[in-house]
Amino acid sequence: MSFVRRHWLSALAILLSIVVFLVPFAFIILTAFKDQKQSALLDFSWPAGNHLWSNIVEVVTTRNWMLLTAFINSTILTVASVTLLVIFSAMVGFVLQRRKTRWNGLIEFLILAGLMIPPAVVPTIWLLQGTGLFAKLHGMVLIEVAYSLPFSILLYRAFISTIPRELDEAAIIDGARPADVFFRVILPLLWPVTVTNIVVQSVAIFNDFTNPLYYLPGNANATVQLTLYNFQSQYNTSYNLLFTNILLITIPPLIVFLFFNRQIVAGMTAGAVKG
Repeated sequence: MSFVRRHWLSALAILLSIVVFLVPFAFIILTAFKDQKQSALLDFSWPAGNHLWSNIVEVVTTRNWMLLTAFINSTILTVASVTLLVIFSAMVGFVLQRRKTRWNGLIEFLILAGLMIPPAVVPTIWLLQGTGLFAKLHGMVLIEVAYSLPFSILLYRAFISTIPRELDEAAIIDGARPADVFFRVILPLLWPVTVTNIVVQSVAIFNDFTNPLYYLPGNANATVQLTLYNFQSQYNTSYNLLFTNILLITIPPLIVFLFFNRQIVAGMTAGAVKG
């Protein structure tokens, strides 16, 4: 009885996790195995036959292999955005933490404003059109970097505050320039928080639906989440194809999260306590 009292909260959390995450995912997998007639019932019945492969082939080849194009676009968008994000946010976090000037307060206010103030879509579209970056993949990369930069800077700054300044001073005494101090001394020490940043931002950018819908129109620029939107409008009664599409675009971020979930927790807590 005492065991139940001690662990009832954990049991409740596990039960809620199963209901919120595992049950919907099981429904997606079951529906992806069904044919169109059985999937229209939208229930948890066992598939009458294995139609997964035929569903995958139809989903991938639909609209002139649009899903394949979307995977390529999303991969380029995610890799380029996260690479720039890691470099820029680590450098800004390092400078903010190590160099105290009268501008620090203003810069920190702008970073917090970037977290709290919603993005202004119409002015951003005007700016992209004026600079020739609207509906361009590299323009979308800059948008993702700008929107995700405040969170990443705060993450790096908190972690850098745990690194002793004596390391910087020792490197400078040995003749290292400021760039050498950052890239050869500090950046390797940031690996735990860098892994956290890579995983969190990769999943967020790969699954981003709203920003590509606004700033990246056109079938040639489709991302994986936009294929789901287009697929639903074209095959609104073919739930077997719709859920197969959902299953295919869910697998890559799920694999990344499963591989690196321990590093996420370690990186988030590493900068929380100053040693």
